[in-house]
Amino acid sequence: MTVLMEKYNVILKVFGKEINLKAGKVWGVTEALLQNPVVEFHRIEVNKGGECSTHKHAHKWNGFFVEEGELEIHVIKNDYDLIDKTVLGPGDFMSVKPGEYHLFKANKDTIAFEIYWPELLSEDIQRKSVGKMNK
Repeated sequence: MTVLMEKYNVILKVFGKEINLKAGKVWGVTEALLQNPVVEFHRIEVNKGGECSTHKHAHKWNGFFVEEGELEIHVIKNDYDLIDKTVLGPGDFMSVKPGEYHLFKANKDTIAFEIYWPELLSEDIQRKSVGKMNK
């Protein structure tokens, strides 16, 4: 199997046949650029007025980076009755922690990147001693 990158578009070659990982959505298009057990990286094109479903990820963080356009992220907080709304423009990034319902919608035609990573990557250090300065 061979993987080729062509301006953000990943093409898998399996047994000599090219497989494009692009998928149409009601709100636009998503392309899986990288998927493995530790991280997923997607390029999304969201049409102005497009909105994804309200959803959550049980064990994964969901990060958003906007390349162009404007993406509004709604996060339904678990700890209190509130919906946080964050508007991202070009160069902006934010993340949603596991277990929080969220959605995105485009205020303009938008190109962005989504990254997913598991919660297990954080707080993995267990110290047996503390650092010190030797004389």
